[in-house]
Amino acid sequence: MNKPRLLDLFCGAGGATKGYQRAGFYVVGVDIKPQPHYCGDEFYEADALTYPLEGFDAYHASPPCQLWSKSTKQWRKQGEIYPDYVTPIRWRFFEIHCLYVIENVVEAPLIQPMILNGGDFGINIHRPRAFETNFHVPFRLNCQLKKPLKMGRLPLNESDVIQPVGHFSGVKQVGVMMGLSGLTQAKPGLEELKL
Repeated sequence: MNKPRLLDLFCGAGGATKGYQRAGFYVVGVDIKPQPHYCGDEFYEADALTYPLEGFDAYHASPPCQLWSKSTKQWRKQGEIYPDYVTPIRWRFFEIHCLYVIENVVEAPLIQPMILNGGDFGINIHRPRAFETNFHVPFRLNCQLKKPLKMGRLPLNESDVIQPVGHFSGVKQVGVMMGLSGLTQAKPGLEELKL
């Protein structure tokens, strides 16, 4: 039996890819940066906004979030501008009438997004993410993180809920907690991992 084919745009090292593989997809990843440790079935170094979309059963995109990210706004240099990748990738998906998921930070302009967090999956990570789909998702997870958040230097206690931020806090521990400890990437950081 052939596996359904999924194209993972802005794939990074393959955090989302790994989940799709676990769900039974054959995953092709595309990222503008080299990803020598990409965990998917195929990888292409290319621009996600121009990569051909033909030949896939479903599509996922995790565009860079710097334009909307709270942590980026806090550290942004005066005059620094980040592009909107969400709108053009959505239009590409609209044009081919495909099944798609777009993942980003909660502040991104996604259409009727479902918000998921670590507690929804029984892990102590506060990293809410928004997911836009053009198909019905038959359930909503509502598990809440009940323990106080801990930020700062690691290591933390196993029961602490951590909040990783950008490229500098808790990246390795988050990977282990999410079952992605084998993923490494060209440049360290959660934004490249697309966890």
